[in-house]
Amino acid sequence: MRDGTRITTADDWAKKRAPELRALFQHYMYGTQPPSIKAPTKLIREDKAALSGKAILRELHVDLGLAEPVHLMVVIPSARTEPAPCFLGLNFSGNYALLDDPQIEMPKGWVSEKYAGAPANRAGEAGRGKQKDAWAIEQSIDRGYAVATFFNSEVIPDQAEAAEPLLRKLAGTKADQRGPADTATIMAWAWAFSRMLDVIETMPEIDAKRVATVGHSRNGKTALLAVAFDPRFAMAVPSQAGCGGTAPNRVAPDLAKPGQNSRPTAETVAVINKSFPHWFCGNFKAFNETPDRLPFDQHCLIALCAPRPVLVSNATEDLWANPSGQFDMLKSADPVYHLVAKDGIGADSMPEIGKLLNSRLGYYIRPGKHSMTAEDWKVWLDYADRWLRPVINSGK
Repeated sequence: MRDGTRITTADDWAKKRAPELRALFQHYMYGTQPPSIKAPTKLIREDKAALSGKAILRELHVDLGLAEPVHLMVVIPSARTEPAPCFLGLNFSGNYALLDDPQIEMPKGWVSEKYAGAPANRAGEAGRGKQKDAWAIEQSIDRGYAVATFFNSEVIPDQAEAAEPLLRKLAGTKADQRGPADTATIMAWAWAFSRMLDVIETMPEIDAKRVATVGHSRNGKTALLAVAFDPRFAMAVPSQAGCGGTAPNRVAPDLAKPGQNSRPTAETVAVINKSFPHWFCGNFKAFNETPDRLPFDQHCLIALCAPRPVLVSNATEDLWANPSGQFDMLKSADPVYHLVAKDGIGADSMPEIGKLLNSRLGYYIRPGKHSMTAEDWKVWLDYADRWLRPVINSGK
């Protein structure tokens, strides 16, 4: 505890230290978690013969009261004998980019130029199916998993100027600027994960007690935060989440030094706050040069997921995301997992490249760069076969 009291039981962790940590993360880093709402939801399309008859595909509008309704796409395996476990993921591009389906609705709001397929930051036909290999939805369906996904910028645009008015609306402030601890973008996206789970809970074809969050990069930060703040989720798969997610804020001195390109080897708090000021709350900026003053590091966020499994996924060439530091965060969360779940990481060193550490605190690193791939999904599904298919209950 902050007053120095040692936590020695799982009950004290759940009732005392975990709430204290959630309050600290909200105040100093992610901003206030918005209250739960009952979001009006409308089914706009259902295809019972999607993926050549393998799946049911549903498209829904979920109104979070911000701008345009959020478009939730749910793909459910048709060949199942029981409600399916599900991956709920946040995407960068709009659902229409994840499958070759001309009927999937395009996003109407702000879209990053990187993913738009059209000028003026608007979605266009050139982007349709562009991310199908990265998401490999059919692979998940073939292995018996449902996949639900929504577009981050339909919640809060991933651009500072466009994000601010919606963040102020979510915070309920009429001021010209957000307060220093008001909701920031990553917290807003994590809150939206929970609202999408509300919708999934109404679908009898999916086992809502076996829903894992998944996301890559900034969306991976969000996937972890969602599980840390919502006990209904069964598992987290943050992919290459890096600074502000699964990597330490206290970057090792050798990694924090500028290299030949005049930037650090690994991303730091100062760099991420300068590049993406809308992701974190105002109070986080005070720690740009002194992250050691923070009353937590990211192992605490991982620990807030206990006893639920967390698989941290990385790539060898993505040094910016600090893969070794992420493994250190898992090791530092391990004592809480042993207290709550009686097991944890089960390893002292990083696994071999390409080999899954298939423990409750899991780790995987493959050759390659900062990206999400079909091969990643194969490994994530292998991990889910162990940890998501069984009912996760009280660490058993």
